[in-house]
Amino acid sequence: MSIKAIIDFVILANEVLALITVFREEREISATWAWLLVLSFLPVIGFIIYAFVGRKLPKKRLFRFQDKDNERIHQVLEEQLRLHSNPKGIKADEVSYSARNLVKLFKNSDISDLSRRNHIKIFIEGNDLFNKMLRDLNKAKSSINIEFYTFYNDKIGNQVLDMLVKKAKQGVKVHIIYDSFGSLGTTRRFFKPLTKAGGMAEPFLHTHSAITDFRINFRDHRKIVVIDGKIGYIGGFNIGDQYLNRKKKFGNWRDTHLRIIGSAVYNLQAQFILDWNVTDIHRQIDEVNNKDFYFPSTYQDGSTNVQIVSSGPDTSLQQIKLGYIKLIQTAKNYCWIQTPYLIPDDSTTDAIKSAAMSGVDIRIMVPCKPDHPFVYRATQYYAKQLAKYGVKIYFYRKGFLHAKTIVVDGKVSSVGSANFDFRSFKLNFEINAFLYDESISNQLRSIYIQDMRDSTLETVESMSKQPIWLRFKQVFSRLFSPIL
Repeated sequence: MSIKAIIDFVILANEVLALITVFREEREISATWAWLLVLSFLPVIGFIIYAFVGRKLPKKRLFRFQDKDNERIHQVLEEQLRLHSNPKGIKADEVSYSARNLVKLFKNSDISDLSRRNHIKIFIEGNDLFNKMLRDLNKAKSSINIEFYTFYNDKIGNQVLDMLVKKAKQGVKVHIIYDSFGSLGTTRRFFKPLTKAGGMAEPFLHTHSAITDFRINFRDHRKIVVIDGKIGYIGGFNIGDQYLNRKKKFGNWRDTHLRIIGSAVYNLQAQFILDWNVTDIHRQIDEVNNKDFYFPSTYQDGSTNVQIVSSGPDTSLQQIKLGYIKLIQTAKNYCWIQTPYLIPDDSTTDAIKSAAMSGVDIRIMVPCKPDHPFVYRATQYYAKQLAKYGVKIYFYRKGFLHAKTIVVDGKVSSVGSANFDFRSFKLNFEINAFLYDESISNQLRSIYIQDMRDSTLETVESMSKQPIWLRFKQVFSRLFSPIL
């Protein structure tokens, strides 16, 4: 057999296997075509990439606890909310008329109750956040539950771990969930002092092996801290030195995080327990017989109505994406967005275009530097396309922008872990706080205005002057948007 015949056979076999591999699993058409490109243009190598990135989580693994445990824990959650923080019940019409449907959307799609009277503090600087968090951890009396995409073995990681070891030795129940891919370099050995002290730490879904059960494509991107069931943290920061401006590569790290006191913490606690119980099925948290321990009586005379909303590949609803679209559709005057990654799907793209062309002031702020080259080039592509419809695109120049925030008309806002991209909408496990409070929304608006002073407004004209090679990389990267 000639060399040409062998090559022809390999190419044909590769194409047949590519078609079989991609079409044997149900997925969106855009993702199907993206994977066909990878498998076709990268013979052999493409299949290796697919083995680690393209496979889906087995449903029996992903849903093994879903229905029964979800129903049980939400019954406990509603009971505790009713008893301790809202004896009259919470109705959607207790928020502004414009946000009423958003509240109902989350109630119906995520069983997410509206929580009133919360006290919210906004953090935009890592040192301030972790100083406060460490002080709160030091005061813990009963329980500490922590879930992060990234928990690095570095200076701040060891500071947090040392504090958790101290509290575990004092009898505080400590649980940690970390993402094994997001925390690369952090192994079980790192958490050994904690487990010796009586605490527990597990990688999300027990993904220990990159070969046997590891799915790079499905990541636990949530950031949750719950202390004594009364204090909660949620937002964009992870645990690592780069988030405290200690890495030259990123420089100033600009992020947004919330500290919550009030009954909204119950929802953070509930999500953590759900995540822990699917991760460690042998040492599950029994919230039914420990309701007052994990959901203690709490009252905070704050001013913020909050819904904690989760989404992930365990459901096809894409709740946070639906919330983002609803926020854009609700906007009458302005909708300002911050995101490190701008790779919207067709539905979110259409929502942005429609609002911008209707006269709504749509502004999107993204970083001026990449942390993932392909993702950043795709971000540049979509920024250029949206600018054509009147969207104002700002590139943050002071460092790396990692905040995931939306503020609408100074009335409603969102802060959390979900980026404005395919991955956060469909592939990652995410969690956001949707806030119905003019004071908080105006604080976020003021922060955005300050960030604009450290940003450059890019126009269609300025972006059209980019070098041809750069534009090619943007278009090429965009082809892989559904799988980035």
